[in-house]
Amino acid sequence: MLRAYDAQLRAHVHDRLPDSVRVERDGPLLRTVGIGGRGWVSYRDLGGIDGAELDELIARQVRIFAERGESFEWKLHGHDLPADLPERLRAAGFVPEEMETVVIAPVSAVATDATVPDGVALREVSDPVDLGRIAQMEQAVWREDHGWILDSLAEERAADPDGLRIFVAEAGGVVVCAGWIRFPSGTEFATLWGGATLPAWRGRGIYRALVAQRARVAAERGRRYLEVDASDDSRPILERLGFVAVTTTTPYVWSRPAVA
Repeated sequence: MLRAYDAQLRAHVHDRLPDSVRVERDGPLLRTVGIGGRGWVSYRDLGGIDGAELDELIARQVRIFAERGESFEWKLHGHDLPADLPERLRAAGFVPEEMETVVIAPVSAVATDATVPDGVALREVSDPVDLGRIAQMEQAVWREDHGWILDSLAEERAADPDGLRIFVAEAGGVVVCAGWIRFPSGTEFATLWGGATLPAWRGRGIYRALVAQRARVAAERGRRYLEVDASDDSRPILERLGFVAVTTTTPYVWSRPAVA
């Protein structure tokens, strides 16, 4: 599953992107700009680049995003080479965020019989009003502005409605959890995103039910694998549903220094 992940997802460019998104190739890197005000770089591997050549590749990304006035993420995986890449990124001004675990499951192995508790309903959404309610829920969970979710998801769905499906769990008209599923073009994968749950509604099986719902959709679409970048909170739930840890991923983020 790790080999399939590396080959199919890590350097993947979706066939239908929003007009605001641009993907540029720079040696082994794919540089993406135009989503949510923060860019990122990704790659299948660095092709053996090391030493001064690697330092220059890193520095070039910093210069490009500095000129754009944007922060960006270098998505580092636990099995990336060279081994000193984290130290090189820190030396270039990157700050690591919380590590997550890449978990993958064959769609056929994921339990799909989970149900929501009484008073909670699952619903697929696409309307901007519902996307705004998701953004409000995310902001309540994370205590930071998530307004970018509204614009980003809306643009993505407009570019490819079949490539993104969004689900919410509601109770009494309140969005208590939300998650979405992406279908990267030309791959065997579907990928799961979101899953934040309001604190008062945790521990009731709602996240598990949203995973099961999206697994059913992936099966209907004929996808072979489900992949998630899992937090420490969601990883145990996903492993009980049939997912297996294959590597880790850590966002190394460069931000433009504040001007006094």
